[in-house]
Amino acid sequence: MYTFVPTKYFLTKGVGVHKDRLASFELALRDAGIQHCNIVQVSSIIPPTAKRIPRSEGLKYIKPGQIIFVVLSRNETNEPNRLIAASVGLAIPQDKSMYGYLSEYHAYGMTGEKCGEYAEDLAAYMLASTLGLEFDPEKSYDEQKEQWLISGKIVKTSNITQSAEGDKNGNWTTVIAAAVFLP
Repeated sequence: MYTFVPTKYFLTKGVGVHKDRLASFELALRDAGIQHCNIVQVSSIIPPTAKRIPRSEGLKYIKPGQIIFVVLSRNETNEPNRLIAASVGLAIPQDKSMYGYLSEYHAYGMTGEKCGEYAEDLAAYMLASTLGLEFDPEKSYDEQKEQWLISGKIVKTSNITQSAEGDKNGNWTTVIAAAVFLP
């Protein structure tokens, strides 16, 4: 039985525009630097020992045709000027022996900043519930951050987000955000 537990991961994002929906997705993958790989989407756990590395370093580890495991958020439109966004949020626990969370979120009509904040909130909520911290889903992460940070259990949250307006000529516009896991 094959076991793959990532030791590193990096975040990336991209946008693509084309008359064909699939080609637009391909161009977004190219912008993100991962178009030459076979992508397998996975759920949202950051292994306890996995280290986040810069995108530029992470891209050196992948080769054409390689199967890569990613947490991927994707959104697309062919409506002129329609605002779209895709985001991956992350939450890392203080205790390095525990796993963290990634969340995928995409939205229409939401700015990149708001989409990223929401994805980050989702990851923090999932981690908080795993750690036994109280949380109120009606409150934002920022409203609860101080309480969680005082507990010393959540150390860091962040996100990577790509937003764009739909092509003015009605071509497909695709946005992606991804966390790429490496061995």
